[in-house]
Amino acid sequence: MSARHYDVVVLGRSIGALCCAALLARRELRVLVLGQGQRNPLYQVEDYTLARRCFTLLSATSPVFRRILQELAQTQRFRRMTTPLDPMFALLEPRSRFEIPPDVELFSREIRREYPEVEQQVAEFYALVSEANARIDQAFERDAIWPPGTLWERLETGRLSSSLPLIESRDGPASLFERLPEEHAFRRVVELPAFFASHLGQTPAALPTFALARLHGSWTRGVHSLPREEQELEDFLVERIESYGGVCRLRGRASELVIRRGRLLGVQEDGEPWLTGAEAVVSSSTGEALANLTQGAGVTRKAREAWPEIGVVGGRFVVNVVVASEGVPAPLARESFLLGPEPSLPTVHMKRCALPESNGRDGDGPLELLVCESCVTPGIDPLGARAAVLATLERHLPYIARHFRAIDSPHDGLPARLYEPTSEGLRVRELERVHLREASVTAEPMEPRLSVSSGGYLGLSGEPVRGPIPGTYLVGPSVLPALGQEGELLAAWSAARILTKKDRNRQKLRRQMWTKIETS
Repeated sequence: MSARHYDVVVLGRSIGALCCAALLARRELRVLVLGQGQRNPLYQVEDYTLARRCFTLLSATSPVFRRILQELAQTQRFRRMTTPLDPMFALLEPRSRFEIPPDVELFSREIRREYPEVEQQVAEFYALVSEANARIDQAFERDAIWPPGTLWERLETGRLSSSLPLIESRDGPASLFERLPEEHAFRRVVELPAFFASHLGQTPAALPTFALARLHGSWTRGVHSLPREEQELEDFLVERIESYGGVCRLRGRASELVIRRGRLLGVQEDGEPWLTGAEAVVSSSTGEALANLTQGAGVTRKAREAWPEIGVVGGRFVVNVVVASEGVPAPLARESFLLGPEPSLPTVHMKRCALPESNGRDGDGPLELLVCESCVTPGIDPLGARAAVLATLERHLPYIARHFRAIDSPHDGLPARLYEPTSEGLRVRELERVHLREASVTAEPMEPRLSVSSGGYLGLSGEPVRGPIPGTYLVGPSVLPALGQEGELLAAWSAARILTKKDRNRQKLRRQMWTKIETS
């Protein structure tokens, strides 16, 4: 028996899941969002606010995200919420520092200062990347299904993808570095930011050339920040969903997808005695996770025989470091990549965030949060990963240890470390995880890095948008893992389009509602 019924139940709180839910609610579908056990982006260590993930808003310049904001009538509001970064990011090596500012003239000076021997080759590289991204924008700004599933979708999307550049499966081996000397340091400026932005692979070499050009373009066409980063984006999307009549229970969880005679009836929520009816389920997890919620019931024969194999080849290990502002060089970029000074030390993506005055103890003074992220393989001991990340950080910022106020990682299960200034130096105090708010008492799983058994559509995709069970859809990192955030947005738009087209009346309403002039 069903006590409530929704058109769509969305499982997860990723950017893809929430954007899809907002679009569907805007299009007059009854939507329920369940967090599915995914935790809040922020948590507390006493008076300090820390982050679970190293989040960077790379999708602000994407035509897919602009189209979503336009349909939600929130373009101007979101523009006021964001702040462009200058410089967009920096690469710190043991003996050099290279920044990419948004100003073209300043960037040219930076190239002449650091890499004068390849100035012409770098100019040619950016001409190629700029032209490629302009053509990709033209394809992605069209209303299509990525990756396509049905014959009609393959024809429709194929017309757009035929103009895409740097597709290795079609054009043969493609390279962005044909004229750059092999092993030149500038390659790291391109590869490291793209690698950390993607959900795919163990090394930058695993990225397709198309994805490398697209992701580097995301980093160099304008990086934006939000006041509370991922939490701000989540709150913004939840507000949009609820304002259009959707329901968000981010602490809720579906323990089962209910299937009867091969047909999806709804979801069984934890702690609820009655079934929650649903016509469709959208998930930010993998197809295998969805099949587990049904104990294998309802999985189509085609999915059993030919479903792509998605593997986990690593994870993102995050360490939060709260420091006094005087311990961080003022010119240091908000987004930095710290190259491991030794082969045994990891390369770290570090995000610098100013903490509000309400954070911290009395007498702390201005504080900053450094969210440090490294990509680790399954064989790495997480108990030693925190020390390795801190070692890389201290080698690049040698005086920072004098200004520590708090250090913690949600992924190793170790106690948080608090540093209290005294007349004799810093006194260290450990705080067991059971005393942390919004945190698990044990090690939390890392955000995974994925591998795909086959190249998928154009060598970019993993799982299809349509899930292994009729009536289920996927919008998570496993759909277009090579493209990172933009891949999740493409999957979200595709799932919303499929679900909207199922109802001709709502499709007609959407055409009448849509206008290039935004109205709220």
